Amino acid sequence: MIRNMTIAIALLACVGLTSCGKKYRGVEMERLGPLPFVILAHAVSADGCHLALMTTNAAGKTFYVLVDGKAGPQFDAIADSSLVFSADGTRVAYEAKRGGRKLVVVDTLSGPEFDRIMGAPVLSPDGKRSAYAAANGARELVVVDGLSGPEFDRIVGAPFFSPDGKRLAYVAKAGTRELVVVDGVSGTAFDRIEGGPVFSPDGKHVGYVAWKAGRCLAVVDGQAGPEFDGIASPLLFSPDGRRFVYAATTGGKELVVADGVRGPKYDGIVSAPVFSRDGKRLAYAAKTGAHELVVVDGVRGEEYDGIVSVPVFSPDGTRLAFAATTGEKQFVVRDGVSGPEYGGIVGPPVFSPDGTRLAYIAKKDKKRLVVVDGHAGPEFDGIGRGDPVFSPDGRRVAYVAMNGGGQKQFVVVDGLSGSEYDEIAGNSPVFSPDGMRFAYIANKGRLQFVVVDRKSGPEFAAIAGGPVFHEDGTLEYLAMRYSGLYRVKHRF
Repeated sequence: MIRNMTIAIALLACVGLTSCGKKYRGVEMERLGPLPFVILAHAVSADGCHLALMTTNAAGKTFYVLVDGKAGPQFDAIADSSLVFSADGTRVAYEAKRGGRKLVVVDTLSGPEFDRIMGAPVLSPDGKRSAYAAANGARELVVVDGLSGPEFDRIVGAPFFSPDGKRLAYVAKAGTRELVVVDGVSGTAFDRIEGGPVFSPDGKHVGYVAWKAGRCLAVVDGQAGPEFDGIASPLLFSPDGRRFVYAATTGGKELVVADGVRGPKYDGIVSAPVFSRDGKRLAYAAKTGAHELVVVDGVRGEEYDGIVSVPVFSPDGTRLAFAATTGEKQFVVRDGVSGPEYGGIVGPPVFSPDGTRLAYIAKKDKKRLVVVDGHAGPEFDGIGRGDPVFSPDGRRVAYVAMNGGGQKQFVVVDGLSGSEYDEIAGNSPVFSPDGMRFAYIANKGRLQFVVVDRKSGPEFAAIAGGPVFHEDGTLEYLAMRYSGLYRVKHRF
């Protein structure tokens, strides 16, 4: 990924010539446009296929944004922290200044002007809608799709779209009280709203946590729940949107409230509650006396000295795994059965997409290793950031490892180590949809390139976005050379 926010052409000019003349079978390079002399800020779409760059003209007096190499309108200033893509990568928005007034630009379309814009604009996941907080004078409001909403003394935080983009909620302050506005309708005023509103994944329900006279409660679809001394975890909806859960504190004890029903009290709730993907199952870790345990569907499990990771359901919800400790040893418990003991377990375990396999990172003396299905892999000086990655069919697993005190990094796939590089960068490795291929970004000196099935691709100054495999198996990413921004595709 881009490693330096300010890139001069002089720096880029020393890169890329070594591979410009080399032919790479099946690799297509489309030049999207020239690179600006200076990059002041950037944003990459979630799929890694689109790049927005903020830059300035030669005199440094006007500013503009290039999206995939195409320049937008020029302004007196652009807020460098405001660049944002929609989740689907189809649209981009940012805050700009023109003649002392502030406005939001969506793609190339400028919105109404205000005295102030508060925070970055928000785009709906499908990119069809936009929202942001703005103000004229002392009164603040939320602008939705270019239309100004009701005015308040203050807009607290950013607005939130539902996952389907059809609904919008935000927190506002009227006098000394705070309230949640959903689809333009103001809810009950409370002393304070904790955090922001949360939509269910299907967008049909919305909830939030509020304070009233020193007591804390959850509000779901406008209905206030029981009051507690505090709420210890964020309000969470199940993936199917039918259920909700949170952890609460009362009288020095903690408990989980699921669908408005109070669970048993414990000395503490160690991990936030989690639902299975189908929403039918619920698990959390709790503390009782000197021991900790995992509660699954209301049933208490075995007690351990500690629970050291959140419980994790398999994608189909039939299996559960978590890391626990007894004495000085840690291990992973899968479906109630303890696995081999190690000096430590790093992070939560990871199920394969089909739920049949399980992987996690373990410590052994000063070494690190990945355990797959209970079998220890090779030992290394370190395991790179992120969890082990399963292929979509669950048959293969990959991760980043390092030796030599972290000076050299490489990718391990199916237990076999690949070539060493200065760094394995970006959001990688990634597998193709059929699991047959894998790819990752590697650094060697000042060069970056994508490695596909252990073969290095063309060299660039920076890989700006990706790589990502498409459903047809094509690999795509954005890359920079002195000669411009390129969209690169590997076809097999």
